[in-house]
Amino acid sequence: MKRIAFIGLGTMGKPMAANLIHKGYTVTVYNRTLEKTEELVRLGADTALTPAEAAHGADVLITMLSNDEVLLNTFYSEYGVLSGLHPALSIIDCSTVAPQTSRRLADELAAHYVDFLDAPVTGSKPAAEAGTLTFMVGGNEEVFEEHRDLFAAMGSKALYLGPSGSGSYAKLAHNTMVGINAIGLMEGLAIAVKAGVKPDQFLEIVRSGGANSKQAELKGDKILDRDFSNQFSLKLMLKDLLLAAQVGRSFQLPTPTLHAVSSVFQMGLSKGLGDLDLSSVIQVYEDWMHETVERPAPAGTAAATAAEKQATPLSSRERRRDTRVQLNIKLLLSVYQWEQEGSFSGQNIAGTLYDLSESGLQISSDFPLAQDMFIVIHFPQEAELPPITARVIRIEAKADQFRYGCMLSGLPPYVRIKLEQYIQEHIEYAL
Repeated sequence: MKRIAFIGLGTMGKPMAANLIHKGYTVTVYNRTLEKTEELVRLGADTALTPAEAAHGADVLITMLSNDEVLLNTFYSEYGVLSGLHPALSIIDCSTVAPQTSRRLADELAAHYVDFLDAPVTGSKPAAEAGTLTFMVGGNEEVFEEHRDLFAAMGSKALYLGPSGSGSYAKLAHNTMVGINAIGLMEGLAIAVKAGVKPDQFLEIVRSGGANSKQAELKGDKILDRDFSNQFSLKLMLKDLLLAAQVGRSFQLPTPTLHAVSSVFQMGLSKGLGDLDLSSVIQVYEDWMHETVERPAPAGTAAATAAEKQATPLSSRERRRDTRVQLNIKLLLSVYQWEQEGSFSGQNIAGTLYDLSESGLQISSDFPLAQDMFIVIHFPQEAELPPITARVIRIEAKADQFRYGCMLSGLPPYVRIKLEQYIQEHIEYAL
């Protein structure tokens, strides 16, 4: 039976190597972090101290590494794979890398009479553990046929696609769709939750309709359960999308959706989510919507009761209406009137904030204002809020009081959040 060397024991590599051991192959493993070899050694694997040592004693060397730089360093560094080559060796690279990297290695190894296949996989950690990966293979077809047994030991399907680089091209095209589908799921969830739809019910709708996808099946429950343990990391998803964008540019092929999706994952990386599962990028949408996408607690449980008490500012507004609590926050309003081109006059008047809506504020005053007039609202010093510009869009006259619906103009998100927090504190105090 073939002697196998396996380099790269990360999220995918370790279960792939384990499946080879379970199928009876003699396996030698190498990983830069030695601790990652311990579990496989207990299963029966041997360890190599360098990539060169792993290659020297193997009939087939399989690599599963994180990116182009790590892969090339594993081959070209001192005591790298190139130092352990022998003419009978075949190398199968399952990493997701640029097609030109795959072709470069194929040409380099051919000069040493070593066969090379680029064979990236589809299927995340669960598929690697279950041995149900799909391999996309580029290289010599005879070499592919010679090693079908290895692909069968680690996966359920292996497709020969053409010359060197074909597997890498297919993988980047595939992961373009993975990223787009993932963001599509999260964007839909964000809209539904913001509209008040329960996310578990919405996910059920998605999975039973035309919007269903593998991402909805794999990541939907992870999002709702706040389980961002790594199956395929956000930073690797972003790496693949950026590689795919490079391929698009090389073909002079516009990829607008790919670029939009990449930017969302870039934001996730900037939030420090890189080592979490790609599903953690939902947190970018949660920042924008000021809500969390999570599975509702079962009715009657302590968690459900606590959730009801932790109402958002808008739901607190409804609570206030039910209990007829008045905010009674005193305001100072600056009102400006144009006299002629280039000049205006203004005055300050007293007002009271009595409600907060999605788009603005509702203010009462005994001073008459005109519709479409712009005013500047000054909150009490304790609020630590800057002056806020608003436009009067609705007027209700009641006795000697006027109520004005005021649409906020150009309000930055951080000011909106601070305003909602200030209102919330007054609601809780009043209740």
